[in-house]
Amino acid sequence: MRILSGIQPSGTMHIGNYLGAVRQWVSAQNPEAFYCVVDLHALTLQIEPERLRDQTVDCLAWLLAAGLDPEVCTIFVQSHVPYHSQMNWLLECVATYGELSRMTQFKEKASRQEGYRVGLLTYPVLMAGDILLYSTEEVPVGDDQIQHLELTRDIAERFNNRYGETFVVPVGVAAPTSARVMDFQDPTRKMSKSVASALGLIYLNDEASEIDKKIMKAVTDTDNEVRFDWEKKPGLSNLLEMFASFTGETPAGVAERYTRYGDLKKDLAEIVIDALTPIARRYREIRADEGELRTLAAHGAQKAMDVAGPLYRRAATAMGL
Repeated sequence: MRILSGIQPSGTMHIGNYLGAVRQWVSAQNPEAFYCVVDLHALTLQIEPERLRDQTVDCLAWLLAAGLDPEVCTIFVQSHVPYHSQMNWLLECVATYGELSRMTQFKEKASRQEGYRVGLLTYPVLMAGDILLYSTEEVPVGDDQIQHLELTRDIAERFNNRYGETFVVPVGVAAPTSARVMDFQDPTRKMSKSVASALGLIYLNDEASEIDKKIMKAVTDTDNEVRFDWEKKPGLSNLLEMFASFTGETPAGVAERYTRYGDLKKDLAEIVIDALTPIARRYREIRADEGELRTLAAHGAQKAMDVAGPLYRRAATAMGL
């Protein structure tokens, strides 16, 4: 089954990225799996060019350090495969303004930005091209991406009806179960670099002492009852779910073993440090050889182009180019 997933190089990778996505990619990698650093999508953000370039290389290094193997799957940088931007234009000429302006994420982000970029409106079409270029059959989607997947399906079906059968119409499937990693200081919000305080999230390259401090200072509550209950005890439930994601237990099962918040936090800190330390060590080794990283990126881009190129040319020919 063809798999495609991507991650934006919008900053240092944190534990939410790892538990929520990258760890699942490592488990699912196979010769039909394509994983990309979506640097074109990052252009919708206000980001300095040099920073974007550095973060793109960093992100690639983190994916390799986490366990993705370029000999098993295809790992590449989106902008290194020109068919993504070329397909984007073809599909923008199939999508409609009405469809794009109704996207919930667009409306939410546009309301927070004065003079937002046109790319904020059109990036779901680029995302559709990412998916369709590789004849992806199933797309794991969370609640926040269902609308974009439906747009991809609509564009594919419209193109096929208008120009002939060209694209596989992908089906959305429930994303693999993964930990909900929330901000340690505000457990009602998803862990994110854009909203977290310095103590709110754990970066994969945090020192052991920093990881310990952040977990020990994580917000819980005052009743001192160790119980898994997202509604009434979000801070504690966040820690329990993270604990369980590393040990393979259920959060409720972890809770049964503890009577003190401090003991739970102490053990969780040790587990997280043990898990992240070897990844950070591999990252530093990989990142130190930028020449090898660029060679791997070029190799991945060529593998991706071998698949995406024929599909793009078929679509372009169908439209009269």
